Amino acid sequence: MTEADRSERDPATSPTSGGVSDELRQAREAIAAASRIVVLTGAGISTDSGIPDFRGPNGLWTKNPAAEKASNITYYLSDPEVRHAAWQNRLTTPAWTAEPNVGHAAIVELERRGRLHALVTQNIDGLHQKAGHDPSNVIEVHGTVWFTRCWDCDDRRPMEQALNRVRAGDTDPSCLECSGILKSDTISFGQALIPEVIERAMTVSDECDLLLAVGSTLSVYPVANCVPRAKAGGAHVLIVNGDETNMDRYADQVLLGSIGDILPAIVA
Repeated sequence: MTEADRSERDPATSPTSGGVSDELRQAREAIAAASRIVVLTGAGISTDSGIPDFRGPNGLWTKNPAAEKASNITYYLSDPEVRHAAWQNRLTTPAWTAEPNVGHAAIVELERRGRLHALVTQNIDGLHQKAGHDPSNVIEVHGTVWFTRCWDCDDRRPMEQALNRVRAGDTDPSCLECSGILKSDTISFGQALIPEVIERAMTVSDECDLLLAVGSTLSVYPVANCVPRAKAGGAHVLIVNGDETNMDRYADQVLLGSIGDILPAIVA
């Protein structure tokens, strides 16, 4: 998309009515009329909190291709050096110090009003819970970086326990229960998703009357299927992102621009 095209579709440059662009006003009205909203978030909502996306110009994998290798379960399990590098990277991940931004706060406001049916997130940073969401409303389809899980016995513990062992000199901390391989409690490439989690994401999408997709290219499956599932159920589909997505054809509205500007405006 050219800059001219982007500007043409940016709500901030659209014709206005009473100081609010027509696109923003229509989105605000759709949200106000909805009572069972499902929000689907991707990495784009967390970039304003200082957490880079993966493949963007400043993305984690763009700047450090070795980090992408560590996200592949085959390499992680078979190569101790990959695990050593992964544990060192975990010590300094920005997730530990990041704070929720205005986009996160806007979604919390939907929950506070009793209109949020569920929040489905591809993110592993825990910022939605840190922003104030009831954890039972958050469906983390790709897991969380805040816990570890043993590949062999499934033991799950707070990540900080393993990081303290790394700080003390253990380059590849093993499971305290069975000595198996530890990893973050996230879904790596090549690793099976948790069926119950994906099924819940699809179910809430079937049940919603408005699906708001934020900060995702909607190109990773099966979670991207939330969009056509919601549309098939009669829901209004609203996409907010910095660029076009793979699911724009299902959307009633696509708002391109700054998530931090758009979300508070349409929830207000």
